[in-house]
Amino acid sequence: MKTVVISLGGSVLVPDIGNNNIKQYRDVLRSLKDTCRIYVVVGGGGEARRYIGAARGLAIDEGTADEIGILVTRLNATLLMRALSKDCYPQIPESYNDALIAGESGKIVIMGGVTPAQTTDAVAAVLAERAGADLLINATSVDGIYTADPRKDATAKKIPFLTPDELIAIVQTGRMDAGANNVIDLVAAKIIQRSRVPMVVLDGREPESLLTLMQTKEINGSLVSYTPGPTGF
Repeated sequence: MKTVVISLGGSVLVPDIGNNNIKQYRDVLRSLKDTCRIYVVVGGGGEARRYIGAARGLAIDEGTADEIGILVTRLNATLLMRALSKDCYPQIPESYNDALIAGESGKIVIMGGVTPAQTTDAVAAVLAERAGADLLINATSVDGIYTADPRKDATAKKIPFLTPDELIAIVQTGRMDAGANNVIDLVAAKIIQRSRVPMVVLDGREPESLLTLMQTKEINGSLVSYTPGPTGF
C-alpha cells in the first residue's frame, strides 16, 4: 500500500471555528483510507497567529510563542481526529517516531506541529521523508504555486510543474505568496529537494480537489518533482 502525507493548512480546515471544513475533510479522508496509508499534518491557521500575536504583545519569548502555536495546531488536529472516530489513530503524535508507530496501526494518523521554529509544512516534509512517502500533498489556500501573489500582481502566472530546485529558487526570492504566508517555507522546500518525494500543491479550500487528485491522478494545482507528468500514484 502506498503512503501519502497531507499538509493541511489550519486556515483551510478551520477558517473560522463556527464555519469549518472538518466534516468535509472527514468524509474525503474516509473515502481514501482503504486505498493508501494516510498521514495528515494540520496547521494552526489564523487562530495560531492570533495566539502568537497575543504572546508577543505580552513580551513572551519567541520560542514560547512557537510552542503556543503548536498547541493550536494540535487542537485543530484533535477536532479532525475525533471527527474521524474509529477510522483514525486515537492519539495525536507529538514526534515523528510516534507518528510512524501510529501508522503501523493501518489507521489514518493526524498530528500537528512538533518543535518550535518549524512550520507544519516542514513537519509534513520530514514525515514524508521518514515514512518513505510516495506523495506529499500541500492543501493550502491557493490553487497552486505562482510566480508572485496573484492578488497583488495581475501578471502572476501559475506554474503547473517545477523541480524542487526551481521551488527553492522561488522561495528564496520571495516570489511565492499565499495570503499572509508563503505556500511553503524554505526548510520544507529543501527537505523535498533532498528526499525527492513529489509534492502536489492544490486548493485545500475545496476538499473535493484532494479526492479528485487521488482518484483520477489529475493535477489541477502544481506538481513539484524531478519527473514531469503524472505522479505515478
